[in-house]
Amino acid sequence: MNVYDFDKTIYNGDSTAHFYLFSLKNHPSIIKFLPSLLKAVMRFYALKKGSKTEMKQTMYRFLTKINPETDIKKFWDTHEKNIKKWYLKQQAKDDLIISASPEFLLKPICGRLKIKNLIASQVDVNTGRYTGINCNGEEKVRLFNKLYGGEIDEFYSDSHSDDPLANISKKAFIVKKDKIEDWK
Repeated sequence: MNVYDFDKTIYNGDSTAHFYLFSLKNHPSIIKFLPSLLKAVMRFYALKKGSKTEMKQTMYRFLTKINPETDIKKFWDTHEKNIKKWYLKQQAKDDLIISASPEFLLKPICGRLKIKNLIASQVDVNTGRYTGINCNGEEKVRLFNKLYGGEIDEFYSDSHSDDPLANISKKAFIVKKDKIEDWK
């Protein structure tokens, strides 16, 4: 089984940030959540207080003011082109996508790409509240072992925050835009 991170790995950019901006463009009223989001970002990154999950939940509050099902479909209609060509050329039927992005956002694109295996952060699409832990770092390994176990043949990611998954893979690669290098 080959395992891939999603954002900045097989998707050109950050899908969650892109979806937020897409939603802001289509629902300008969600701008009212921006001050609380900026405060949460500053609190987490600058002051090192709170958790990434708390910060992201603050951002996801905008979901209460949009039509998630319709908007996510429209988002992927215009953003599917951001799936990197190198991935599409080597895609296999048993690939696993594992990402900190919310499952509600990635599940539709995985369906379009016929990717059956997905592990992502569990976030309620109507409230923006996490129903589990943010799927990153060691949490990715825990979830992989719980749901799949076995060996990872090849692992691809753009970030060393995924060192835990790289460490349990036969072969790991770091992705920088469209350049793929051995994991160091």
